[in-house]
Amino acid sequence: MFNDYYGLSGRAFQLTPDPAFYFESLTHRKALSYLSYGLAQGEGFVVITGEVGAGKSTLVAHLMATIDPARLTAAQIVTSKLDAEELVHVVAQAFGLIVEGHDKASALGAIEAFLHDEARAGRRCLLVVDESQNLLLDALEELRMLSNFQLGAHPLLQTLLLGQPEFRETIQAHPQLEQLRQRVIAAHHLEAMERDEVQPYIEHRLKCVGWDGNPAFDQRVFAELFEASGGVPRRINQICNRLMLLGAVEQRTRIDGAMLSQVLEELELDGTLQLKKIERTPDPAAHAVAAAQTPADGVALAHVQTLLGERDAQIAELQQAVIELANEREASAGAPLGDGTRDEAMRLLEAKFGALEAKMLEQERTIRHTLTMLIEWIEADDASRAAA
Repeated sequence: MFNDYYGLSGRAFQLTPDPAFYFESLTHRKALSYLSYGLAQGEGFVVITGEVGAGKSTLVAHLMATIDPARLTAAQIVTSKLDAEELVHVVAQAFGLIVEGHDKASALGAIEAFLHDEARAGRRCLLVVDESQNLLLDALEELRMLSNFQLGAHPLLQTLLLGQPEFRETIQAHPQLEQLRQRVIAAHHLEAMERDEVQPYIEHRLKCVGWDGNPAFDQRVFAELFEASGGVPRRINQICNRLMLLGAVEQRTRIDGAMLSQVLEELELDGTLQLKKIERTPDPAAHAVAAAQTPADGVALAHVQTLLGERDAQIAELQQAVIELANEREASAGAPLGDGTRDEAMRLLEAKFGALEAKMLEQERTIRHTLTMLIEWIEADDASRAAA
């Protein structure tokens, strides 16, 4: 209703994840850095946690929209309380596999064969598991076992785990998950947005659907909306939907504090939104500084992006070497013993494979060091702002 009244082309505050509305807050920028680094490794687990509505799914959808499907095959599952056997079948279905038998062994065999085929075609495989806090321990252990599939020394499956805060605690502390913890190569917890990010967030989403300044917002609305929502994006969306609807019903061209108070009262009465009050001391000067990205930050990010680009090129080269090595081994299976030409070709391929692996290890150390310094710089800068 309010879309037509305000001349908007779509729903600015829809609750379902949409990468077109992705807004890079400070915490999302950090998470994207960890995700990019983790995916560049091509193995193990990447863990992203956050409160309900913090933007985990939108972040991943944004990342997936930037990935070339010719180089990466991704599947996503949303979990309930699955046991190990159920999880294996759900993973198979997510990759589009039809399992003839209904037993776990058949499903595992189909998954392994699929992963081998994808690797030979030069594609990596990524499994995205949403709502991971619902998984039983044996299902998490089954995911770890799936990460063991390899072609030579080349891992065939990488897993991205998304979960609520309790999943972070489970991963960090549960004694039965030590082996899985050792395979986590990157992790980040999404925090709520900062006070000074609420206005840019709302205006960003409105501009995505053609907002021209109507309705306008009083400045106090953004501060009070932050207090009511705790800076959680989905809560902000719920409140803004009601605000825009009220504005359209009352034919307002400006959203003010009285309207927000009315909406918050209605939301509390009907129970559709659990409002959150948080205690933070506003500091306009500090927030103005935080909103600006410094040149050093941009240079560091550009350096990481360059390194990741080089890493991707090396991964592609290594994948080609894996394909050539696998094909050569298959061809040599029927060759007569002592075929010197074929033996020499195998030795050259294996030497090339080893050299590429060594280059990738060195590149990995460089990326890890650079990313660590960047994140430490961001967090130290955050701390200095908070102290100010």
